[in-house]
Amino acid sequence: MCNMTSTMESPCLAFRELPHATKVFSTFIDDFSRVSRFYAHPPTESGVLAAAREVHLAPEARRAIVEILREQNQRFAPGGAVDEATARNLDRLASGAVAIVTGQQVGLFTGPEYSLFKAVSALRWADAITQRGTEAVPIFWLATEDHDLAEVNHSDWNTSAGLEHYEVPAREEDSGHRVGEVVFGDDIKPLAAKAAATLEGPFAEEISAALVQSYAPGEYYGSAFGKLMARLLAGKGIIFIDPLDPRIHRLAAGVYRRALDEADTLRDALLARAKELERAGYHAQVKVTRETTLLFYNVAGLRQPLRRLNGNFSAGKASFSRDELRAAIENSPEAFTANVLLRPVIQDTILPTAAYIGGPAEIAYMAQAQVVYQSVLGRMPAMLPRAAFTIVESAVARLLTKYSLDVCDVIRGRQHLRSKLEQESVPRALARRFEKDEKVLRRMLEAYRKPLERLDSTLLGSLEGGEAKILHQFLTLKEKAGRAESFRSGVLDRHERLLLDALYPHRDLQERMLSALPFLAAYGPDLFDELSRTAGPGSPQHHLLFL
Repeated sequence: MCNMTSTMESPCLAFRELPHATKVFSTFIDDFSRVSRFYAHPPTESGVLAAAREVHLAPEARRAIVEILREQNQRFAPGGAVDEATARNLDRLASGAVAIVTGQQVGLFTGPEYSLFKAVSALRWADAITQRGTEAVPIFWLATEDHDLAEVNHSDWNTSAGLEHYEVPAREEDSGHRVGEVVFGDDIKPLAAKAAATLEGPFAEEISAALVQSYAPGEYYGSAFGKLMARLLAGKGIIFIDPLDPRIHRLAAGVYRRALDEADTLRDALLARAKELERAGYHAQVKVTRETTLLFYNVAGLRQPLRRLNGNFSAGKASFSRDELRAAIENSPEAFTANVLLRPVIQDTILPTAAYIGGPAEIAYMAQAQVVYQSVLGRMPAMLPRAAFTIVESAVARLLTKYSLDVCDVIRGRQHLRSKLEQESVPRALARRFEKDEKVLRRMLEAYRKPLERLDSTLLGSLEGGEAKILHQFLTLKEKAGRAESFRSGVLDRHERLLLDALYPHRDLQERMLSALPFLAAYGPDLFDELSRTAGPGSPQHHLLFL
């Protein structure tokens, strides 16, 4: 059941009521004390400030990462000139500021909406922590080292013509490569132009230009994503980092060595943590086996999981001794990447991270990653849930009102939504008659309760059962009348599609499926202002943003 509550800011949905919510994440939000042993700090301003006091990044390491970030952000910036806000934050980082970090896969055309929601969350939290007296800057980690191209090669948009799916055709030669190494060919140009042509609104021209300039032949998934995000967030001060840079791998080489040398110890700790989570009534988000290590190794250009095998290690069909891998880390650290449980530790080794902002799945697997943090880094930043939104445009809001619906009715699924639509779509005079007679019927049946109870209390069960059946048949008749009206008018199918496309596309939350670019084309900078207004510290909920 999905219950909508109201705040002064905006209507909200509790995370626990949303589809696909994990128990550990719901508990993290609702009662952190019950899962606090799996994390280092509470998801509060005080928790972030406590984590900030534990940050100790050596001056030479800070200088090295800031130099890399200056170069990378120049490449992402239009014309190679970092805007004033980003340059200022890079200077603050060099001078000792902590980082509020978030990150996301480099999905086509910025991927789903929540990529931007994460960025806005990092900006708001960095500002809040700075106002509390600790200098903090927002950093966005581009997940360019993932190799699952099928997760990032597409983008879904809600347009005036309905849902549109844009996808870069798969090429056999790209399979198994890190997505940040996959270059766009000539086919990206017409695809970007086709998507840009569907944008509508006062800011469509600006967003279209940013899109086609960023996604061009010769760009990579990571570089195109970074360039478009830098354009969309220009002037906000967010810093982007691409971990594929060989210099970053050299900074991370010590962690790779630890993960290799302590592979068995780390694996055993993770297996123990999985059992601990299960005993507490939760589940381990990331599967760990006896063969698991925390590293991937590039073999013949393909990213392969490094596994324990008969006392040695294997990657794909190749096998290696520990000494061979140590030498490879020393000579070519860029050939190694971290798995999902080590990646945040790499991130927080090279960055002065006080807090990481993640989605539900990330928060859940951080309960496992904590044991890796403890062993390898000796500290863990605060974990914060990203801001979550469903954007409801005025035309969609009018449909909700017309049929006496709320967003919960839509995300319960098509069958529930259709039933509600049919009940509300009967002719007005007939609808008033149904409403009046339903009340009469309920009163009539209720009038039998006391006399039957005095006569024989066991008859109350028969009364209640009969009442449920009578009302069910009555409401079914009402639905059928609505269905008959919809067949006659032909509008119900269209309205159902519009609601589902806008609010629950592909049977999932809007923020997980749809690109934010059409919204930015329609509302421009005002949308960022509305998102920022509710994205900062406070009671974390899923906000319904009515525009």
